[in-house]
Amino acid sequence: MQPTEQILKSPLAKKNIVRRSYDWVLSWADSKYGAVALALIAFAESSFFPIPPDILLIALVLGARSRAFYFAGISAVSSVLGAMTGYVIGYFVWWTGEGEFSTFALLFFNHIPGFTEVLFLRIRDLYETWNFWIVFTAGFTPIPYKVFTVSAGAFNINFIMFVVASIVSRGARFLLVAGLLWKFGEPIKKLIDKYFNLLAVIFTFFLIGGFIIIKLFL
Repeated sequence: MQPTEQILKSPLAKKNIVRRSYDWVLSWADSKYGAVALALIAFAESSFFPIPPDILLIALVLGARSRAFYFAGISAVSSVLGAMTGYVIGYFVWWTGEGEFSTFALLFFNHIPGFTEVLFLRIRDLYETWNFWIVFTAGFTPIPYKVFTVSAGAFNINFIMFVVASIVSRGARFLLVAGLLWKFGEPIKKLIDKYFNLLAVIFTFFLIGGFIIIKLFL
């Protein structure tokens, strides 16, 4: 059974537009252009595309475990470049001269799943409180990264801090997935499919919790 066929049986792949999107992403796994598709999807997911590149990354690594870290590197670099593009979108084309949402911003709100005006405005408060850590959390966990990359530019978040947080979080995420598959192969795939999002959230909770304790008591 091909890696693509294995992942298509995942409960994540539902019979709707999301399923068709998953099918399209996974169709590149058995193609000679798989690495190129991975780079483009990782880039696009950081600003507007709804399907995470992890899906294709897992399939490609299962098909060529010796290239696991090569694929992880492609995912990380492309994702960070996409994040920077999202930042530029937010910074330059998100507002009108009167401080209102631009036509481009309204296009995002109307067509990007989960990207709402209410959520966008809430993120401003998160940036004011957490800065680096909210970018890290969005980059490492299942939180929609694209919402935070565009918002960072729109709210003029420190660009260097944003890039560093993106490199650390995206690199850690993709290297973790690729490393587990490289080490354990097929058995770990089922665990990743089922528990990766939960583990990512738990890891981030404890990481940020540790810094809160340091801030409060030291």
